[in-house]
Amino acid sequence: MLIRTCKTLFYRAANAVFAKVGRVASEEVTLHLFKPKCLPVLLYGLEVCPLVKSQISSLDFAVNLFFMKLFNTSRPNIEANVFKIGYTCTTCALSLLIFASRLLHVCFIV
Repeated sequence: MLIRTCKTLFYRAANAVFAKVGRVASEEVTLHLFKPKCLPVLLYGLEVCPLVKSQISSLDFAVNLFFMKLFNTSRPNIEANVFKIGYTCTTCALSLLIFASRLLHVCFIV
């Protein structure tokens, strides 16, 4: 249930970014807005939840859809390249972000 809620709120935040900047802003500006406005919404609370690989893949897919919309592509063979470009431009893979936030959470508890 938490995954579905996180994804829904992420889509809402991502669509809000697209609604504000539209196609007027460059991809770089949209990516700079994506990192502080959308990723925290997706990652909120996940450091304390046990996640299986399929759930992490589902979260990765949500981020991948954002990049596909940003770069205006829908073809499956381009999807992997958009995924690589998006993470190169903004941050590391989502699974590493979840692991790092869990590690920080454990360090602050101990």
